[in-house]
Amino acid sequence: MDGTLDDRLWQEATPITNFLQREPYEGQTPTEQTEVRILYTKHEVYFGVACHDSAVGGPIATQLRRDVTQELDDYFEIVIDSRRDRRNAYVFQINPLGTQRDALITDEQAGDTQDGDPGWDGIWTSEARVTRDGWTATIAIPFSTLNFMQSQDVVWGVNFKRFIRRKNEEDLWSGWRRTFGANKISQAGELHGINDIGSGRLFIVKPYLLGGFSHLPPNATASGLTPGTTGLYTGGVDVKIGLRSNLVANLTANTDFADSDVDVQQFNLTPYKLFFPEKRQFFLENAGVFDFPIGRGSGADQLFFSRQIGIDPVTGQQVPINVGAKVTGSIDGFELGVLDVDTRSSGPNPGANYAVLRVKRSLWGSGSHVGVMRIDKRSGDAIPSFNQTSGVDGRFVLFKNLVLNGYAAQTRTPGYSSGQTNLGAGLNFRSNWLDFEAEHRKIGPNFNPQVGFLERTDCVCDFADATFKARPEFAGVREMQFEGFIFHAPDTHGVVQTQEWQTTFRADFHNGSYTDDDLVDAFAQRLMLPFNIYKNVNIPVGVYNWTRHQLTYGTPQDRRLNVRFFERFGSYYNGRLNEFRVRASYRANEHLSFSVGPQWNRFRLPIADGNFSVVFGALETDYAFSRFLSLSTILQVDTANAQAASANIRIRWNYRPDSDLYVIYTAGQKFASLAALNPAQFYENRFAIKFTYSWRP
Repeated sequence: MDGTLDDRLWQEATPITNFLQREPYEGQTPTEQTEVRILYTKHEVYFGVACHDSAVGGPIATQLRRDVTQELDDYFEIVIDSRRDRRNAYVFQINPLGTQRDALITDEQAGDTQDGDPGWDGIWTSEARVTRDGWTATIAIPFSTLNFMQSQDVVWGVNFKRFIRRKNEEDLWSGWRRTFGANKISQAGELHGINDIGSGRLFIVKPYLLGGFSHLPPNATASGLTPGTTGLYTGGVDVKIGLRSNLVANLTANTDFADSDVDVQQFNLTPYKLFFPEKRQFFLENAGVFDFPIGRGSGADQLFFSRQIGIDPVTGQQVPINVGAKVTGSIDGFELGVLDVDTRSSGPNPGANYAVLRVKRSLWGSGSHVGVMRIDKRSGDAIPSFNQTSGVDGRFVLFKNLVLNGYAAQTRTPGYSSGQTNLGAGLNFRSNWLDFEAEHRKIGPNFNPQVGFLERTDCVCDFADATFKARPEFAGVREMQFEGFIFHAPDTHGVVQTQEWQTTFRADFHNGSYTDDDLVDAFAQRLMLPFNIYKNVNIPVGVYNWTRHQLTYGTPQDRRLNVRFFERFGSYYNGRLNEFRVRASYRANEHLSFSVGPQWNRFRLPIADGNFSVVFGALETDYAFSRFLSLSTILQVDTANAQAASANIRIRWNYRPDSDLYVIYTAGQKFASLAALNPAQFYENRFAIKFTYSWRP
């Protein structure tokens, strides 16, 4: 397991070689050969990978920090559907430096930049070596990481993917059609021949100790918090228990999230809430079981949104968690998720208990399912004292590339007797020349999922989107796309609140560069309340119409310096708005990288104090001393806030598998507010040293 395939056992194993291109030329023989060998013992499964490469300079490998995206590197990926439900899978990814990224794919959903949600962390080992004709890697995955205990005849869904950065070439063993990909678990191949597994029960105890201080300024009193300096001396424990194969329990006591990534600040140009993804490990692990989307797109409305637990939705301040328990997995053909978390009183937040039940049933072996969900929130001193949410949903995959979905949900909140339902249905069709998506939703005016995420209520929302794709053979163009969509959203009385239609042109080039241009984006918005856009600047009640345009260009992504230019301009609330953004990343070597994303918004609005500019963005620096020791910093600026600058500095030493020492300093706010408007900001200084130790028998 040294990253080479010189050992006699590897040479005796029969290699898998029949990969085919997904990109750029669907179904054709790859330009470089890939070999995969599989071995196993009673406790682990092993993969030996040989990625042959004719490049004189060798593969592209610049990332040493675990779990960050490897999209700018060469990489190899293993996808394992250990439950064989054809919807969900584990992802294990490695680059030529041996750097690990692991993730979970849920209901065949594609990730934001790469396959799967990287919130899940598994225990596995890997090594890699760059050779004269490419690179090789060895990977060992314990069956306990996949939560397999005892089995006589294992049948897994499995897939393999290789990405060659300099060619932007994607080769897959199965599911290689352009409309599929590695996240299309229903199109994965099967692995047979693993017998007599006896890995033992999964059992991990992970205590932590934390010390440091926190300082809140005097203006924190406006948010119900106590100003001043407070010492941090605490500890807690997380426990993971395998109840049976494919069923695991997570327990937590006095939970701490000091090591979670900070939120990247956004400036809200709409009167609706902004979505910020979950970043806390306890909630991220197997989070896909609890997915219940009630809207389109990434980060869309969700019936259950775990950030509503343990984070004040207005201030972003952490709310202490006493204990929590979660059971996730599959049993007798059902996928199960049970969650119960108890929080204690903190600042303006009373103590509360959150109970969640999610059950899904796979259908037909095609990635389809039906499911139910129940959420119950009980608050000791709050008004209202409880909030309940329930729903049923279904996802039906037809003809492999047509997906129908639907749901019905209802909430119960004291003081309301009607208008608490939400009904929706949609379809999604994908082919090599057309992508089409449509959705209809009816959201009652009193629908109130307090433990969910909902952008708007009182809406009859209709959405349709069509993208036409072509692959001409000229000027290095890989694919051209022409997209048009319309969104129509009257309230339940038929009065239009929002309407938007847009036409877009895109072009992807073989060298990884691209352009993404909104030719026309026409928008209509009815404001029922004044919209606080900036400090004391409020856009008055009324009906507004505007038209905007967008130009975007990204440079080739195999270069050490990668730049994306973005300009959006046009009218906005009877005035003008220009948004200019540059996002750049520079990889000096495998140890040091930078990324910067400044944005300048220039407003010219026909209201009092309506001429102003907002500058915001982040500078991120990563220095990896090795795969196991790294320093990361993020400096953020947002001139819309009284305290314009914030910072987070973190040192992580992974001194043994699943065990870490963190040194963390945060100036500013760690978690962003989920409030629709701009709440009062306060500036926290927090320093912490956190030690975790993972013990297993």
